[in-house]
Amino acid sequence: MNILLTGGTGYIGSHTAVVLAEAGHRVVLYDNLCNSDVGVVQRLGQIMGSPPALVQGDMRDGALLAQTLRVHAVGAVIHFAGLKAVGESLVQPLAYYDNNVVGTLRLLQAMQETGVRTLVFSSSATVYGEPRYLPIDEAHPTGATNPYGRSKLHIEQMLADLAASDGGWKIACLRYFNPVGAHESGLIGEDPRGVPNNLMPYVAQVAIGRRQRLSVFGDDYPTPDGTGVRDYIHVMDLALGHLAALDYLGALSGWHAFNLGTGQGHSVLEMVRAFEAVSGRPVPYQVVSRRPGDVASCYASADKAHQLLGWQARRSLTEMCLSSWRWQQNCENTPS
Repeated sequence: MNILLTGGTGYIGSHTAVVLAEAGHRVVLYDNLCNSDVGVVQRLGQIMGSPPALVQGDMRDGALLAQTLRVHAVGAVIHFAGLKAVGESLVQPLAYYDNNVVGTLRLLQAMQETGVRTLVFSSSATVYGEPRYLPIDEAHPTGATNPYGRSKLHIEQMLADLAASDGGWKIACLRYFNPVGAHESGLIGEDPRGVPNNLMPYVAQVAIGRRQRLSVFGDDYPTPDGTGVRDYIHVMDLALGHLAALDYLGALSGWHAFNLGTGQGHSVLEMVRAFEAVSGRPVPYQVVSRRPGDVASCYASADKAHQLLGWQARRSLTEMCLSSWRWQQNCENTPS
């Protein structure tokens, strides 16, 4: 099948492209490169044997999206494209609603126009808001606490309404927990522009010497070591979840939501120690005040994905850190 990956040169999109190609699919990447680099396409070519097609365009360009769907005879879409920094969304909420929500609306209109009815959506555990119980399953109430999370939730609701209105649509919303790690080749990985928003790339940059120390936001939470606990999932396991969801939709219509996580939480300091162990480098840190909105613990129940998709996260925290370290070392030695 020909599959369009919006945001396909990004962190999760690029890893999913590899998994889809290995499964025999042809991928087409659609990206405006606002938070990624065109060099990813050539690196994907090294992994996949030949570089995938890239259409450089904005999600709000409905005409270009429809043209891309037609020209490449696309049979399904995996929608990754979106702004994704929680802090930035608090400062620029309109940009998040415009890019994420309006961009998705334009995509759906283009899909409807061209008769493409299968969509896997890159959602987020932020749609659950503050955990009311743990582990979080798909029945947990939704209620995001920031514009980024609300943009994801608005999109999910829009997709559910669309599926309810037309039985031909096949839609899966995949609620990610905390993707980390990199492809085993070290050729692709998480390469944030500016200061990383996520823990793993920040830890890696401290270990390599690019940053002086890690700030740990609070060590007085009710957790085993006082630092926040999160569910970290290897990006390659996450990528395989998209393939499993696509296969699942082959036989079913309607709207479906799945958590993608390991079901196990790790604290900030556990992550630091694991990274020190695989890299052989110290990761200096300082404890600072808690960030507003942070919760003590958040981890998934991924039982539904296991039962219905036949999917399960299998890679360990050590594998997550090892692949991230390999990628970070390559970043230092390879121009982007």
